[in-house]
Amino acid sequence: MLVERRLSIRYILCDWISAVVAWTVFFVFRKTVIEGSPADYSHFIHDNNFWYGVVVVPVCWLVLYFMQGTYRRVLHKSRLKELQQTALASIIGVIFLFFTLILDDEIRNYKNYYISFLFLLLIHFTITYLIRLAITSNTVHKVHSRQLGFPTIMIGGGRLAYKTYIDLEQQETYSGERFVGYIMVGECPADPNMDLVMPYLGTISDMRSLVEKYGVEEVIIAIDDNSREQIGVLVQTVNECGDLTIRITPDARDLIIGSVKVNSIFHSPLITINNRLMEEWQYSVKRMFDIAASLLAMIVLMPVYLVTAMIIKSTSRGPVFYAQDRIGYRGKPFKMHKFRSMYVDAEANGPALASDDDPRITPFGRFMRKVRLDEIPQFYNVLKGTMSIVGPRPERQYYIDQIVQRSPEYLLLQRVKPGITSWGQVKYGYAENVDEMLERMRYDLLYLENMSLATDVKIMLYTVLIILQGRGK
Repeated sequence: MLVERRLSIRYILCDWISAVVAWTVFFVFRKTVIEGSPADYSHFIHDNNFWYGVVVVPVCWLVLYFMQGTYRRVLHKSRLKELQQTALASIIGVIFLFFTLILDDEIRNYKNYYISFLFLLLIHFTITYLIRLAITSNTVHKVHSRQLGFPTIMIGGGRLAYKTYIDLEQQETYSGERFVGYIMVGECPADPNMDLVMPYLGTISDMRSLVEKYGVEEVIIAIDDNSREQIGVLVQTVNECGDLTIRITPDARDLIIGSVKVNSIFHSPLITINNRLMEEWQYSVKRMFDIAASLLAMIVLMPVYLVTAMIIKSTSRGPVFYAQDRIGYRGKPFKMHKFRSMYVDAEANGPALASDDDPRITPFGRFMRKVRLDEIPQFYNVLKGTMSIVGPRPERQYYIDQIVQRSPEYLLLQRVKPGITSWGQVKYGYAENVDEMLERMRYDLLYLENMSLATDVKIMLYTVLIILQGRGK
């Protein structure tokens, strides 16, 4: 949304200015108070270290903020969360600056180190947070006064949906939902009052097109008790449509067991679904690692690429590489690249999975699959961003349709980028039929529940061990 993009740019510019001002004040403090130099500011201006800090240090701060997810979903910021994020980033950033730029300063005693550290931490946090607080407070005021809002779809058109709408409209503090319409679920009759407050948009099958058409940012699920068992499927469907905020009306059971958490005592008690499987900084580190690792792998493995390509070309007729349509993040198709391990026209009679004694696999292809050599061209996919080093293995739509008929929860795997290696690949290997795909899926779903950088490292280490031992299936 244009408003959100402009607000993000405003945060970035203000954070850059805050970093420049904080470093300038700290530089003057360090020279005059810590080092005892005369307060000749023209002398500071001609100091190369001053300009080095003014140029480089703010960039480092912006990188840290991006990794932290500071500029993501800025219209939904809260002042309390802003305080927590700014404090955490300030502590981490100042520690980094202290050990890289300040620790080698000439000082009269070690007490000055602590003074320098605390002064930089205090001045940077104070300037940054006060400016952010002003922007966030202004944004919150505009949301509460209905000047800003989030395009929202109501899933459900019955009694509960209408009651939820009335509750949101009449709550003491407006929370920003601008309803573009509602969609129906199942056979439940619509409340006649719903058409008076918002238009009917269709059914859940229209969700993706509606999100794109109206720029939807938030979805509220308010379906009556006789359809509550569908909530899992509905959340899964909405997740496939983008990075949306999903809120659900709690039932009596949720209230009794105390599973409802709200961000404000003034807002309606809606359960907010957290779509982020990891902290934002972990996503940033994971992506940076993917880029660095794929670049390094493509450079270091260049001789392996060349030798493998020559062997493939000399042992069987056909191209060296094989590109196949796979389904990736949020259900989007992409071309996955591999070294060709089968004879040409291996699937002339339709899609078929490979087996241990599959006659379609070339002799060298059998070796490649055993040591995962056929997968290394996928580092190019990782570099492009369609894949990750670690993530559930992507499948073709032909097989996904069969899997989903038996286990709809398979679509949950599309919440993350597919990977070259995965928990399922390590524990199970290549699948030879849909039953084995379902078996491998159990491990990949377990990966989602335990997704972290530490888990990724473990999976990569086990993958290397399997390759070295030649235990690939």
